Amino acid sequence: MRRRTATVAMVAATLAAVTMAPTAPGATADGKSGGSGKSGTSGATPCAGLRGLDIPRARIGLPTRGGTVTSAQPVPASGEGATALVPYCRVDAEIRPVDRAAPAIRLRLALPDREHWNHRAMMLGGGGYNGTVPDVTGNVPFAPAGKRTPLGRGYAVFASDSGHQAPPGHKPTPSLDGSFGANDEALRNFAGDALKKTRDAALFVLGEHYSGQQPRRSFFAGGSTGGREALAVAQRWPRDFDGVLAVYPAWNAASLDLFFGYAARLLSRPGAFPGPAQQRLLHRAVLDACDGDDGLRDGVVSDEAGCRFDPRTLRCPEETVSGTGRAGHHTGAPHCLTGRQIRTVEALSSPLRWKYPLGSGERGYPGFPFLSGADMTTPLLGMGSSAPANPMPLDSGYGVQFWEQWVRYFVTRDPDFDSLSLNPRHPGRWRHRVSELAGLQDVNDPDLRPFARAGGKLLLLHGTADELVSHRSTAEYFQRVRKVMGERATERFARFYLVPGANHANVAPAFAAGWDAVGALEEWTEHGRAPHRPVVTDTGPGADGRTRPLCAYPEWPRYDGSGDPDQARNFTCHR
Repeated sequence: MRRRTATVAMVAATLAAVTMAPTAPGATADGKSGGSGKSGTSGATPCAGLRGLDIPRARIGLPTRGGTVTSAQPVPASGEGATALVPYCRVDAEIRPVDRAAPAIRLRLALPDREHWNHRAMMLGGGGYNGTVPDVTGNVPFAPAGKRTPLGRGYAVFASDSGHQAPPGHKPTPSLDGSFGANDEALRNFAGDALKKTRDAALFVLGEHYSGQQPRRSFFAGGSTGGREALAVAQRWPRDFDGVLAVYPAWNAASLDLFFGYAARLLSRPGAFPGPAQQRLLHRAVLDACDGDDGLRDGVVSDEAGCRFDPRTLRCPEETVSGTGRAGHHTGAPHCLTGRQIRTVEALSSPLRWKYPLGSGERGYPGFPFLSGADMTTPLLGMGSSAPANPMPLDSGYGVQFWEQWVRYFVTRDPDFDSLSLNPRHPGRWRHRVSELAGLQDVNDPDLRPFARAGGKLLLLHGTADELVSHRSTAEYFQRVRKVMGERATERFARFYLVPGANHANVAPAFAAGWDAVGALEEWTEHGRAPHRPVVTDTGPGADGRTRPLCAYPEWPRYDGSGDPDQARNFTCHR
């Protein structure tokens, strides 16, 4: 089995990575980007000349007080090979909120010089609670090794902080600060409004720089919160982007928050939290039971849905139990789990349902693959090394810390509120507020016919070992799309791929997924060629570039029994 390691800094860096608008500058009458449109000037504005440019509020499709370019400076070409970046103009701008007490939306653009611009645009999504502008020189989620970033390929790239700024030094990562949720406009921006505002403002600035020209094709790419944002733009503004890449999307954000709260309460019970040694024990036992089901023992559970591991086989005999937790409950030993720990893991691996209606209509969350391949020990993103408590320890899991921020700043708006006292299944006096937030945050409309009719193409990817956003949830969403639109209609504009062994944000996974989704979107949107027998590469250190077929849901790759097990051609997609 190939093992990876990751630092907290790596995780932080990875994560930190309504009404239809009036026609945007340079857009065609149907809202699509066109090459012949004009913006506010008749000629090109040089890079340095963009500074101080006014972004009229009339050019932004949702209410704002307009915006301003705060800085603009040319950046020379750099790097070589896959790391090469074309010379570009780095532009920073702000969009002013309607509510003067709300934070501005800060955005950044990287505009290649004319010689290197490929006449395409790419908007990047955020992560966690956002609060920082994603690196516009960086790559999309699940990017392949050896391929240039969008900017390196000549894309005009832009992104924003979604309408708030994380406090400097927020621990453990900036993407875990939810304090902005106390302001209604900032909350609406985070829920999705900032996407439209950012896109429209960015295209106005782009038009000013390129003599009124607009991109021939526009794409959106994001993972986690950014994956939710990717689905949001396809649902809410179906003509704004030609292609959308949504990776491990937290589309039902409020529903996921409720599951995080459910997990926090379960794990905070005396004796219920499995420590790091027991988490490792469980993961090894699952691999021992299910790794070979695909015909190959390689550290990856390919048939996740077919893995049936019984954690009760790890139960501690009474005489081997060591240590006690609060209230005298056993905490188990490194080589076994207590009955309470086993019941907790089983609950987290099973669907959660609630009996009250949410504003989004969601009624539950499908649970996580902790008993079928997901590793609980992943730094920050896993279960953490300390049980949830009040206040929440910084070394508890990312999900339970996310819950605490949501409860304190979104639900109760009380920064001292004990998040463990709010029961997600029975929220009491907070029920209406929880329902309201779900209606605002969950991006769950499966009717993508407007996006498909506009020619939009959707690529969905999710790892089956994701420990922070369940791939089962993405499967539910895709099944709904198929039900509404029909399988044939869905096939014409969307693909959904599961990647065995890949986890959230490619942090120390069993299989570090790398696939050129950007190139695939270009081929599909510009030449009508949908992905055909795609291949995903393990980009992790020590993986030696092993490949697997990228199987369309619900299929998974099975080794044929002969040939190089590191080559995709020796695998077949099964269901």
